[in-house]
Amino acid sequence: MDNATVTAALEEQKKNESHLRSVLKGISWRIVGTIDTMVLSYFISGNALIAVKIASSEVFTKIVLFYLHERVWLHFIPNDKQTSITSFIKAISWRTVGTIDTIVLAWFYTGNPAVSLTIGSSEVFTKIILFYLHDRLWARLPIGTIRSWFGK
Repeated sequence: MDNATVTAALEEQKKNESHLRSVLKGISWRIVGTIDTMVLSYFISGNALIAVKIASSEVFTKIVLFYLHERVWLHFIPNDKQTSITSFIKAISWRTVGTIDTIVLAWFYTGNPAVSLTIGSSEVFTKIILFYLHDRLWARLPIGTIRSWFGK
C-alpha cells in the first residue's frame, strides 16, 4: 500500500470502534470505579461489609450501563471527533448515570437514604476526574479499533 492509502485507512480506523474495545474499556473503568466506590462507601458508612456489597453489585450494573453509555456516545460522536472537551462532557453524563446507580444500590444495602445520597454525591468529584483521565488514556490506545484494510 502507498502512504495515501495507509493514511486513509488509519483515518477510517479512528472512526470505528469494535464492541470488544467498548467491553475492554468498560472492564478497565469498572476496576478503577469499584475501588473508588469501595473506599468511599467504607469511609462514609463505616461498615466494610456494606462497602463490599455496594462495590460488588456495581461491578455488574455499571459494566452494562457503561457499555450502553459508550455505544450511545459513539453513535453521536465518533472517536476521531472526540476532544478533551467532549471527554469532559462525556464524563459528566456518565457520572450522572453512575451516581444514580450508586445511590440506588447504597440505599438498598444501607436502608438509609441519607447515607446513600452521601455516598453517591461523594463519588461525583472523584469519578469525574478518574473517568476523564481514563477516557483520555483510551483515546490514545489502538486496542479494539476496527481496521478497514483487514475487513470489518
